[in-house]
Amino acid sequence: MKAVRIHGYHQQPVVDEVPEPSVKGPLDVVIKIGGAGVCRTDLHIIEGQWDAAMHPTLPYTLGHENAGWVHEIGSAVILHPTPTCGLCRACRAGNDMHCADNSFPGLSHDGGMAEYLLTSARACVKLDPKTQPADVAALADAGITAYHAVRKAIPLLYPGTTAVVIGAGGLGHIGVQCLAALTATTIVVVDRNPDALKLASQIGAHHTVVADGSQVEAVRELTGGRGAEVVLDFVAEQGAEADGWAMTGGGGSYFVIGYGGTLQVPTLDIISTERNIIGNIVGTYNDLAELMALAEGGRVTLHTRTYPLDSAAEAFADLDAGQVRGRAILVP
Repeated sequence: MKAVRIHGYHQQPVVDEVPEPSVKGPLDVVIKIGGAGVCRTDLHIIEGQWDAAMHPTLPYTLGHENAGWVHEIGSAVILHPTPTCGLCRACRAGNDMHCADNSFPGLSHDGGMAEYLLTSARACVKLDPKTQPADVAALADAGITAYHAVRKAIPLLYPGTTAVVIGAGGLGHIGVQCLAALTATTIVVVDRNPDALKLASQIGAHHTVVADGSQVEAVRELTGGRGAEVVLDFVAEQGAEADGWAMTGGGGSYFVIGYGGTLQVPTLDIISTERNIIGNIVGTYNDLAELMALAEGGRVTLHTRTYPLDSAAEAFADLDAGQVRGRAILVP
């Protein structure tokens, strides 16, 4: 089968011919891939940023946002990004993403930028027969991560509050829709790209702010000088992390979802304002199931651009150049 493989860091992935995966254990499932999302994390993988955390053996297949059909019986599924053991304390508590023995296809071993993917029955969320896997594949990571952060923020977002979304790209545009579907908060979206802000206005944002250097002051003005109760930072690099903290009001919470930057905050600044810094990784299996209910009900819509598997290099280049609105999807 064809697969998008990384052979070395700081090198462009290539499309190789590799053996099809086969079932080895009682919970193994082989998925015929219908769509694999192209994520900024893939660019970080190519740069070697995840090597120390995941220790993958090169070469291996990229792809951690995957949806397709169970190869043996044909039921359409979307895959939770981390197949889990089901036996450890975290799994028993429903915190799948903290499984003591989890794996991460596309980061720690072969992923779904291929024609077939070996995964676990525990990772499969059944789709409505009318849903095409390529249309929802990116919800498996971008979607579940955004939904998980919003879900955690819901108790803080009572009517009259403000939530700021930094970055309305692949993750952020999903976060905006989740906020609109699940809360009565006022949604402010900050992005440097006018097209991203236009999309944000169409999918639920009440206010948009251009990140032109005056964005912190603009958010302060929109919140009466107080700052926001919740800031969801889907960028968290190149200065966005400092902006996000500055936009967070006293007693508020700064949710870090993107990564790559460094947040330097004096401890006195934290305790004197009682602001919180909250980290976020992919959500639970139930988070993904709930998100699919929103998607299949038309409450959350992915904005995608599809590429054939053989054009993976073009998809990576377009993403790196900021030319992808929403999410790029590789289709075998």
